[in-house]
Amino acid sequence: MANSALDKEIRRLVRAEKRFLNKQAAHEDSRLDLFLAEKVPRKLEHTLNKAFAKAFSLIFSKGSSIIGRTFSMSKLIEEFEADTEQLEELGRGRDIRRFKHRAAGTGTFHTLTSAAAGTALGLAGAAVPDIVVFNVLLIRNIYKIAMRYGYDFDTEEEQKFILRIIAAAVTYGDDILSADKEINRIIKAGLSSDEKTVDELIDEASMALSRAQMYMKFLQKIPIVGAVGGASDFIYMEKISDYAALKYNRRFLMDQRRKEAAAGV
Repeated sequence: MANSALDKEIRRLVRAEKRFLNKQAAHEDSRLDLFLAEKVPRKLEHTLNKAFAKAFSLIFSKGSSIIGRTFSMSKLIEEFEADTEQLEELGRGRDIRRFKHRAAGTGTFHTLTSAAAGTALGLAGAAVPDIVVFNVLLIRNIYKIAMRYGYDFDTEEEQKFILRIIAAAVTYGDDILSADKEINRIIKAGLSSDEKTVDELIDEASMALSRAQMYMKFLQKIPIVGAVGGASDFIYMEKISDYAALKYNRRFLMDQRRKEAAAGV
């Protein structure tokens, strides 16, 4: 692959990351958030945190193989291998961008499904069951993005990487800048350099999600009005999936750079 093509893609990635981070860092609470801050019971955050943590634990301990059977893993592997072969033979910019374009289209249907499921459960005033639906579809999206770049999702190291992505994507201000910097460090040093445990990162991701969604989940517990809270699932699903695509793209490009360095290109 021509070095200029890879460098160009890395520059594009950095610009895309900056756009995402700047938007998150500049986030301010809406008037609705400020209003609900006085109405939401403090115990709701604890309840949501426990629900998210339980869902993550179940998925990673028992559900990954089941989720993997809900899409064609063999098709994703074949596409990745074909794209890799073409990249190695031709090394054009559009060949390396093909991985990003395939990943960008991942999960659109299930993002919309989450919005529909969240709205339906919101109408029924069912906030906690919605968390299970949300987590399963979210993890499914990220698994598919990982496979688009040739990464196996069913390992402890990958689970930790995914949890860091989820936690960072719904964080704001200086916190997201710090979280993103740590993810980039882990990508550069290798996933094995992450010293935190899966359980620790489940706690962090669950806390981040419960804080981010607390106000909307409060609305979701109110029948009819809850449709607004349920539909917010779409916003968070899309945001986290977009950030996951950025981080997997960075990881893939850094791996390509290491391959070039090893080959003396």
